[in-house]
Amino acid sequence: MSAADPITPPVEGEVFVLTAKGVRESRKAGDIRGHDFRQSGFLAPSELRRIRQRHEQFIRSLAARLAIFLRLEFSLQLSKIQITGYQKFIESLPSPMHITLFKTDPLKGVGLLVIPPMLGLTLVDRLLGGPGQAPAQARDLSEIEIALIDQVATLTINEWCNHWPEMRGLTPSLLGHENNSHFLQTSTPETAMLILTMTGGIGEQSEPIQIVFPYATVEPLMRLLSPAMPGAEATPARAAKPKWNSEFDEVKVPIIAEWQGLKMSAGDITRLKAGDVLALDSACAAQVQLLLNHVPKFIGRPGTSAGKWAVQLTSPINSNPLT
Repeated sequence: MSAADPITPPVEGEVFVLTAKGVRESRKAGDIRGHDFRQSGFLAPSELRRIRQRHEQFIRSLAARLAIFLRLEFSLQLSKIQITGYQKFIESLPSPMHITLFKTDPLKGVGLLVIPPMLGLTLVDRLLGGPGQAPAQARDLSEIEIALIDQVATLTINEWCNHWPEMRGLTPSLLGHENNSHFLQTSTPETAMLILTMTGGIGEQSEPIQIVFPYATVEPLMRLLSPAMPGAEATPARAAKPKWNSEFDEVKVPIIAEWQGLKMSAGDITRLKAGDVLALDSACAAQVQLLLNHVPKFIGRPGTSAGKWAVQLTSPINSNPLT
């Protein structure tokens, strides 16, 4: 634009912006979002996708652990992952709200586990032998109830640490509790916070659960998720060998043995009736496929053992113990 070009002011409700190509354009004011450049923690879409995938794995595992711990099905789903300022996050929390403060050494900073009182009281009811029923109204938790919720908090944070095998020696510890977010002073107002929001509950009740870290605390973990730069020397993986968790010993897993059947025309199938005999090729029963929780895992040979039908495993279908 030359000095002679007239400058047309924007119409009401619009602003002028300068694009990356240096072009001056008019945009609606509502389409412009502010950004505080003092905050770190901007996540590219690829980084956010990798973080989301890691936490989806964590949430599936946590739901199974909680179901075993509570001896009752506990639904848990990922709602969103976002980065926002500490002050904005604190102001978004209603009161009362049960907040557990924790650390994960050697990472620096204080994390927060936020559980609504209604869900906390529901968990307490279940841990005390009840059906896991929500109370009529929310209230602050007593010291005994907080001690019970601490068991859930410890399990949750431990499970989160277990899903970062790249960072050895992550050790969680509880620091305290708060029921009024306005009294929290774990970070400065402008600190960027990584907020993991889940939706969990028992039965039809569903409440938001949040795990919150200063972004600077988890930034070393975020770097571990980033792919190596071209030409960079590959770093050997330090992931620990998977270990069986004895808490899963009592989980019932359906096992199905099935073999290849036979093909029939649609017309023959429509004429089937009770008492008909279907002749199977002897080769069909020579080999069976064993399904664990409806997932094919082994090839076997059918037979009998101690007067009962049995299957002798001959080979695995998938040798990966984690799938």
